Amino acid sequence: MGRPQKISDSELIAACERAIAQWGQSFTLAHVALEAGVAASTVVTRFGSKRALLLRMMDLDSAALRQRMREAADAQPDPAAAVLAAAIVVAQGVDDPETTANHLSQLAYDISDPALRGGLAHMRAAYRAELQALLETAALPGAPKPALAARVLAALVHGVQIDWALAPEGRLMPSLKSQLAAVLDGWRRRPGRG
Repeated sequence: MGRPQKISDSELIAACERAIAQWGQSFTLAHVALEAGVAASTVVTRFGSKRALLLRMMDLDSAALRQRMREAADAQPDPAAAVLAAAIVVAQGVDDPETTANHLSQLAYDISDPALRGGLAHMRAAYRAELQALLETAALPGAPKPALAARVLAALVHGVQIDWALAPEGRLMPSLKSQLAAVLDGWRRRPGRG
């Protein structure tokens, strides 16, 4: 019988997320161990490789992302505000140029690996599905059908993050919120009305 685990997978995943924020795609399992306050052998024994850790992180993060989106939406006074609050969840904690650059370097690494790209696709689908569910209850008569509206908002959120990373002026979140609000405000109006 093995010894009981002193640190959970979730805690190691959180340490991995901090390591990515600090070192980007060049993070190592030793960096994750440092962030978690455990020996590197603990991380190596648990996951075996950086790739396996990233795959596990993506698996856990898909469900956690939807939960965080629901919690953000539930705290809002109306359905349109709920959509905005849920949409920006993916950008939380990535609000300075260095952290953003590190996350983008990790994204480039992930996209280059078919299995990791599949994990990203799963997270993307979860994000869009949650947005779509929220849009189905929002009173936005000028919006396209919820599935398309979810894709538009997801593209806007990701595009604003990349655009801001290229020329960071001010903080990311206020910019992201104002651009999403502009789209949602436009969708509140019926087509053909200004």
